[in-house]
Amino acid sequence: MEVKRLFDFPQYQLDKYPKSDALVTKKNGVWEKTSTQEFVDLATQASLGLMELGVQPNDKVALISSNNRTEWNIMDIAIMQCGAQDVPIYPTISKEDYQYVLNHSESKYVFVSDCEVREKVLSIKDQVPSLIEVYSFDDIEGCKSWQEVLNLGKQSEKKEALQSIKDSIKEDDLATIIYTSGTTGRPKGVMLSHQNIASNAIYSSTRLPIVNGQSKALSFLPVCHIYERMLQYMYCYTGTSIYFAESIETISDNLKEVKPEVMSAVPRLLEKVYDKIIAKGTDLTGIKKKLFFWAVELGLEWEPYGKNGWWYEKKLGLAKKLIFSKWQEALGGNLKAIASGSAALQPRLARVFNAAGIPVMEGYGLTETSPVISVNDLRSNGFKIGTVGKMLPDTDVKIDTDGEIIINGPQRMLGYYKDPEKTKEAIDENGYFHTGDIGEIDNEGFLRITDRKKEMFKTSGGKYIAPQLIENTMKQSRFIEQIMVIGDGEKMPAAFIQPNFEFLADWALRKEIVYDDWKDLCSQERIINRYQKEVDFYNESFGKWERIKKFELTPEAWTIEDEHLTPTMKLKRRNIKERYMDLYHNIYGDSKI
Repeated sequence: MEVKRLFDFPQYQLDKYPKSDALVTKKNGVWEKTSTQEFVDLATQASLGLMELGVQPNDKVALISSNNRTEWNIMDIAIMQCGAQDVPIYPTISKEDYQYVLNHSESKYVFVSDCEVREKVLSIKDQVPSLIEVYSFDDIEGCKSWQEVLNLGKQSEKKEALQSIKDSIKEDDLATIIYTSGTTGRPKGVMLSHQNIASNAIYSSTRLPIVNGQSKALSFLPVCHIYERMLQYMYCYTGTSIYFAESIETISDNLKEVKPEVMSAVPRLLEKVYDKIIAKGTDLTGIKKKLFFWAVELGLEWEPYGKNGWWYEKKLGLAKKLIFSKWQEALGGNLKAIASGSAALQPRLARVFNAAGIPVMEGYGLTETSPVISVNDLRSNGFKIGTVGKMLPDTDVKIDTDGEIIINGPQRMLGYYKDPEKTKEAIDENGYFHTGDIGEIDNEGFLRITDRKKEMFKTSGGKYIAPQLIENTMKQSRFIEQIMVIGDGEKMPAAFIQPNFEFLADWALRKEIVYDDWKDLCSQERIINRYQKEVDFYNESFGKWERIKKFELTPEAWTIEDEHLTPTMKLKRRNIKERYMDLYHNIYGDSKI
């Protein structure tokens, strides 16, 4: 069968790669498997149940889950195949944003994962006139269960009506509205069609180095984000079993249990994995320690396709046997690909993981592009360090006169929901979406991202500063968890730095530094001097006008909950600057407010 609409994917898998473990969720210590046949049947049942509740084509139904799970995927398919659209929502956003998204989308029903999310929805339910009822995947006393919807579907006599609706849905019809987390202002509702996401999943599968029908994926990035969601349709298309990690804290254990061939990741997770590996290596002694760091140094020189020569490859083979094989085992031992996205990956991490036989494929995209525009692929000369790979098939990318990346193709969104003005701003008269990212395409067709257009700024001396480039370089330091470059209109660039408190505490202990709390530690001269040494080291990579001249350490972690970061871990620059205005004045005085 031809896959054109998102609800075609499970049926395609049933026809081509029927699996006993299509979707697998761990409950009470046991991995519970849902077969492809059960996936298709339960989605049909849930569609009929929604119809019995009165859900009509083009109605909106919200999905909010604090973890990835089988029920989410069933409801996702169920909502779309009865002609409605689903509205996935991040569980961690504020109540005010819950209220805004539910009202703006006019969602009629909400399916939640657990008690905490339910309470958040109930706290604003009376301010959402369209909202009829809340259902839960977990059993919660006093809350309607999603099982009630399934039971309604069991008794339904609307199968013919459902089939008629499915037959009427076209590939360019609206499938879902995804509200971007946004670094400023209210979330925007990105309208994505069946074709937008389905084409992206099918084309992305051509870059996945696995055996179709015989592989497993571990899923843990939020499925409410288009990146992980598209990957799950791709897994379905390639007959890849999807195992849902219990939580971010259990990933290490889940990797060893599942032994997946593929998983997705964001750079921050890979940075943390690398830091933990290095910390373990630091604790070694004697010849073991020397061998460990010899292997790491070798890995940091890695180039693809044997470009370093036969002698390097010989040494790398030994390093894999003695050191890197243990890294592979810690990640399950079977990984053929880690799809990295959402932010820039430091080249050193791409080098060392790939050298270790843990293939990390960096890609690039946005919610508005469903999301993948380009991705690296180790096969057939499709991989280059420091780039986000080559474009997917049928994807037309150009570099505008100001350096902005613009894109057209089957993955480009329909527009922003109820916002024709913003849609017109984003999509030009030729149909190209303006990404807001600055980049370049080299003569081999590889795309490189250099910065965000809106985040670049000028100092008072008229010099342009590209903050992301500086931030990504500085974050290579094990002392730095987060950093934000500031200085728009000021005489020099400076930075707020959030320390890596776990690493800093260990370092302070070794140096016998006594402190009361993080604020006390961050104000101590020895600590500030140590950070100055880190900043000075990485400053050498930049021109004199770009170098960080001053910095302030923030004595608290930057979190999603406290509005420092978006749910995809991007800096909310305006919020961070406002929160640390006292530190800003320490750097610049009262020159700018």
